[in-house]
Amino acid sequence: MSPTVSPSRHAEGPGLEAFRDRSRWLARALCFALLPLAGCRDDGAGLEAGRVMPPIAFREGAALAGLDFHHFNGRTGEFHMAEVMGAGVALLDYDGDGDLDIFFIQGAMLDGRRSVSQALDPPRHPLPLTDRLYRNDTVPPGSLHFVDVTEEAGLSESGYGMGVAVGDYDRDGRPDLYITRLGPNQLLRNRGDGSFEDVTALAGVGDDRWNVAATFFDYDRDGELDLFVGGYLQYRLEDEPECSSLKGRRDYCGASHFSAAGDRLFHNRGDGTFEDFSARAGLKDGFGPALGALATDLDDDGWPDLYVANDAAANNFWHNRGDGTFEDRALLAGLAFNGLGRPEAGMGVDAGDYDNDGDPDLFVTHLITETDTLYRGEGAGLFSDRTDSAGLGGTSRNRTAFGTGWADLDNDGWLDLVVVAGAVQILEPLAQRQDPFPLHEPNHVFLNLPGDGSLRRFVDLSAGAPWTISEVSRGMALGDLDNDGDLDLVITNNGGPARLLVNEGGHRQPWLGLQLSWGSPGTTPIGATATLRRDIGPDLHRRVRVDGGYASAHDPRILFGLGEGAKVRSLEIRWPDGSVETYPPPALGRYHEIRRGEGQGLR
Repeated sequence: MSPTVSPSRHAEGPGLEAFRDRSRWLARALCFALLPLAGCRDDGAGLEAGRVMPPIAFREGAALAGLDFHHFNGRTGEFHMAEVMGAGVALLDYDGDGDLDIFFIQGAMLDGRRSVSQALDPPRHPLPLTDRLYRNDTVPPGSLHFVDVTEEAGLSESGYGMGVAVGDYDRDGRPDLYITRLGPNQLLRNRGDGSFEDVTALAGVGDDRWNVAATFFDYDRDGELDLFVGGYLQYRLEDEPECSSLKGRRDYCGASHFSAAGDRLFHNRGDGTFEDFSARAGLKDGFGPALGALATDLDDDGWPDLYVANDAAANNFWHNRGDGTFEDRALLAGLAFNGLGRPEAGMGVDAGDYDNDGDPDLFVTHLITETDTLYRGEGAGLFSDRTDSAGLGGTSRNRTAFGTGWADLDNDGWLDLVVVAGAVQILEPLAQRQDPFPLHEPNHVFLNLPGDGSLRRFVDLSAGAPWTISEVSRGMALGDLDNDGDLDLVITNNGGPARLLVNEGGHRQPWLGLQLSWGSPGTTPIGATATLRRDIGPDLHRRVRVDGGYASAHDPRILFGLGEGAKVRSLEIRWPDGSVETYPPPALGRYHEIRRGEGQGLR
């Protein structure tokens, strides 16, 4: 079934062609960033004399690639808050054939007293509804092609889905799935034969609350992946209050009408089971309604920390003490609130070194009227709000954002930014036009402009298709789906079709891909970091990241864009256990498997 697009909700302009002249796109970017009224032209008509095309160009290719996933939110006109909060997506190589497959989280009917026939938007997939798995059957250098293998993967009806985390918790060399739901969650073990089995009860990671965020990470560096689960709200359908907009319309309630559910940390025993370490680790107090979460070393002490973006509450920076316990340093680090000292409605979060100074920087998405917030790493675990000085404040005040991610989309060596959006409360202009689902908003892509590293600015390049499509976007996953050396995007839409945005130009710059593994069989070392030293420009720092964004999981491989003229001098890997190895310069334009113990100077 091909995705159906409602003309009343979407407007698509003609496709953008790939850029060919980088001197001209730079002039265009600067024109739009600094002189928005100077007559810059962008009508999407293609590259012609006198016109400057963007360095970042995508085409929407879901239907052509066989991705017919359509999210079902089960709304019946009763404005249940949970129906507008999902859902996420994961990229993973579940069958070990070297390319990325796609796992989509599905919704359901919220009210057990209601039948599917009473839903305002009927489901587009056969009943009973399940999460769906699409196998990547692309044969290089052909166009992307996916096959729905949901049934043979053994996926069955399982509840109202929210998010997904990916990690090889049992160290058998195959990625497993942890799915968060409006209760109960699920752990799906990858059998290695193309199917998954539900081992939630056996592993001891069941949770029947409302959870959205989750991430696998090795917090005690013992070689076993532990699991963080972010609790959202204490929510019961029968106790949900009735809320209205400022115009008196019936509307969805916000997080402030409920109490926080509380976060959990599960310690991996190494025998396929987990135990709840939340209290012993110090995570029982100081929590808020968690929507975004990631694990990374925020203070460069060699231990993975946790950052949790909370909805309408102070965020958490759980500093890993290295003894199995954590303390919240968000306030002292400058990460609890924005630069004005105000809590915001945290949705999605991602970490990346956008200014190439070696420190992680954070970007957190928020509610309309607030700004999405850029926290620049200043070193030693301290951060400052650089949102407005980086040019990211203006556009973010006018929309509600969820999924986000740092990504070098044009492979110039500098991280760009993607933000996907969709409201959670009625947008009055859409409601006045009798829009059937008045929450949709366009998504955005921001180019990291050349300049001094500490004073980087971004310019919004969200002109033309596919960025003019207006939908209720939630999850977004980044990955090189066609293995051509640039990052593609998969976006989920609440109550709508999935989108596949194929990168049309990033691979034209020099690039280098890394698939890191350790142990036997090879397991993806979540949290490992790679430092690429070049003869031109600053060193590049990238981590093996699967988490980040909103309710989604990214490509576990590392992709370096080198920029024009640069050559690699050396490669350094810091593994999750703290050991460091160096490697000679790998060949460009391809992916390499890098295994622990095969480098030099292991320390």
